[in-house]
Formats: sequence, C-alpha cells, structure tokens
Amino acid sequence: MNSQANTQSDEKIGWFKQNYVALTTIWIKECTRFLRIWIQTLVPPAITMSLYFVIFGSLIGNRIGEMGGFSYMEFIVPGLIMMSVITNSYANVSSSFFSAKFQRNIEELLVSPVPTSVIILGFVGGGVARAVLIGIIVTLVSLFFVDVQIHHIGIIILTVLLTSSLFSTAGLINAIFAKTFDDISVVPTFVLTPLTYLGGVFYSLTLLPEFWQWVSKANPVVYMVNGFRYGFLGVSDVDVTLSLALLVGFNIVLFAVAYYLLKTGKGIRS
Repeated sequence: MNSQANTQSDEKIGWFKQNYVALTTIWIKECTRFLRIWIQTLVPPAITMSLYFVIFGSLIGNRIGEMGGFSYMEFIVPGLIMMSVITNSYANVSSSFFSAKFQRNIEELLVSPVPTSVIILGFVGGGVARAVLIGIIVTLVSLFFVDVQIHHIGIIILTVLLTSSLFSTAGLINAIFAKTFDDISVVPTFVLTPLTYLGGVFYSLTLLPEFWQWVSKANPVVYMVNGFRYGFLGVSDVDVTLSLALLVGFNIVLFAVAYYLLKTGKGIRS
C-alpha cells in the first residue's frame, strides 16, 4: 500500500513539474517576444500617455478645475493607466496567438501533452506581464505631472491583475476567430476604444444625468476604471466590491469560453 501511494505521489509531482515547465516556457516566450521589440511595445504607450497628460491634464485640466474633490490631473491619472493596461494586454495576446495560428505553430502545442488550461495561462500570463510593465511605465511618467497618491495598494494590484488577465483572455478569443491580421484590429477599434472613452476615464459619472448614469453602468470598463481609481484616490462612482466581483466573474466566463474553443479546435483545426 505504501509503495502504491508513493508511486501515485511521485506521478502527481511529475505531472505538476511537467506542467510547470510548460507554463513557464510559454510565458517566457511571450515575455521575450514583446521585450525583444520594446521600442514598438513599451515606448509608444509612454509617449501616448504623456500627450494625454499634457493636453487633458495640464492644458484642459486647468480650465476644468477639480473633479471629485481632486485636481483634474489627479483624477484622470488612474483612468489613463488603466486604459493603457486594457489596450496593451488585449493587443499582446491577440497578435501573438494569431501569429502562432497563422504560422501553424499553435498546432504543435495542441497536439502536445500540455493541458489546454496551461496553454491559455501561458499566453494570458504574457499579456498580463506586458500590461503590468506598461502600467508601471505610465505611472512613472505621470510622476512628472502630478504627485500620485496611493489609498489602497491591494486594490490597485488586484484590479490590474484581474483586468489585464480579462482582456488578455478576450484577445486570445479574438485571435481564435480571426481569419486575417485585419480581424484582430476590429474589436479594439470598434469595441474597446468606445468603451474605454465612455468608461469614466476623463469624467465622473456624477456629472451625467441620472438616466445616462444608469446607461454608463452597463459599460464594464466603468467598474475597472473606478475600482482602480479607488485604489489611488479612495473615491469611486460604483461599489468597489461589485467591481471586483464582476472582474472575477468575467474572468471565469472568458476563461471557460477560451478553454472550450481551444479544446474543440474552433477556428484552428480545419
């Protein structure tokens, strides 16, 4: 009995080690991919956000004054950081996975003994790594324009991780269905950009009429931006607990969808 139990224990340890190696290999490959072309992946968001800080914060912000009890620059900084996290996490996985699918590399992973969940986590982990790195860079850039406050560091970290993993998974799903490189830009252009700009990045929902406040609350980005803003400033237009709960729920749903699509080979196997 002891010999059998030891054998089963060794098999489990071997299984975990094997999957751990597979996971870290995919993750390192994804990180190496965007770090190798850092001028294209890390520099542009920093320049873009600097322009936002100058135009919306310094120039327009002086005319607007305070918002939510804070200077306009302080108010928009969390939203701009979250906007860069959303766009970069999505773009990283959608482009990377589609490239692997286009070059037929993904088929090697699908026929390997690597579990589907490990494949998803590897690609999503790469998107999260890029998003976190971009978030840190944009935060450092914002220090040149405003003194950044931190109200609750735990909320900040949790919101960034949940949001970046959510949009990384969404990017993977987009890449699964995409037939051409043009298809992976459809969602960012026609879905992500409108949702982000209407997600409370540049304004408080309290400025809107009551009807439009309720309409805005149907936008999931509102909860991400406000949850992140609460971590910095301690203020939010929506309940922070609800924001985190929605993020967890969306992550579970999208992970399940991605798992089903990869497991069945939808959009990959002919």
